[in-house]
Amino acid sequence: MEKEKTKKQSKISELRQDLVTGDWVVIATGRARRPEDFAASERAIEEDDFGKACVFCHPEETGQEKDVLMYQDQEGDWSLRVFPNKFPAFARSRTPKHFEEGPYFAMDGIGYHEVIVTRDHIKQMALMNPMEVAEVLDAYQERYIDLMNRKSVNYIEIFHNHGKEAGASIKHPHSQLMAIPVVSPYIKGELEGAETYYRSTKECVYCTMNEWECEDQKRVVFENEEFVAFCPFASRAAFEVWVVPKKHKPYFERTNSEEKLACGEALQESLNRIFKALKDPAYNFYIHTAPCDGKDYLHYHWHIEILPHTATWAGFELSTGIEISTIQPEIAAEYLRNIN
Repeated sequence: MEKEKTKKQSKISELRQDLVTGDWVVIATGRARRPEDFAASERAIEEDDFGKACVFCHPEETGQEKDVLMYQDQEGDWSLRVFPNKFPAFARSRTPKHFEEGPYFAMDGIGYHEVIVTRDHIKQMALMNPMEVAEVLDAYQERYIDLMNRKSVNYIEIFHNHGKEAGASIKHPHSQLMAIPVVSPYIKGELEGAETYYRSTKECVYCTMNEWECEDQKRVVFENEEFVAFCPFASRAAFEVWVVPKKHKPYFERTNSEEKLACGEALQESLNRIFKALKDPAYNFYIHTAPCDGKDYLHYHWHIEILPHTATWAGFELSTGIEISTIQPEIAAEYLRNIN
């Protein structure tokens, strides 16, 4: 037994395979870091963090387009608003124009690019309460449903960047929505992986993971009756967390009010624990859901992925696409689970 223990401790790394996509990640156990080593330096509060000339505190005064959605509080003041991005990545149009150049094929970058803004200039989602996070999910869903049947839209990506390192160019908490005519390679990989697993086992791969994680518990960060948050077995980054519905649900847009509140609780708990454990790190989270291209994806399972920025890609990661995480997800989950 002692010999086996010594052998296990001396492992340099593990190659773990993602059950959905088949992608590989490296868990570098030989140069593993302690959970507290991942904490960011205290984030300095700059002068413009107090709302001076913030383009999102008073969007009508800074040339933002008219709101496509607004929520108000009991006093009649706005609590959340959605408007078209002032500098969109995609141009609004009904039909993309295709063109060829020699062996190459392309199309116009058309679609919809919107910004979802919460009122408080400082209060990030990790510090909101579950009801406030559920309101953000309400806005995500409402805009998704409004855009999903438009002619040029086959997929809608909803994401949130927090911190400069995660691509947030404006400090005021906000999310973005992009409705586009193509389905991304990442989503296609998940769809294909989920379909392959279903054909082989007649079971949903995400439901299989959920059941195992809820039973095993060592990678679970938080759970309630409707959702489980866990560090994936093949985590691509240190402290990566997924928030997944316990029931089989392919489509985010079909989430009901009770489920959104439960999701808001699980998402807020996850973000808050990451905030406390890593001292407010930069992170991205995004919703992965079945495309809205008119096809059936009953084998898929929508979920939210949270990726803290705890390392920088270098030569190996860039050249192979295999990411290296220097902490085991089991240890990361335990650390987050025990955060008060």
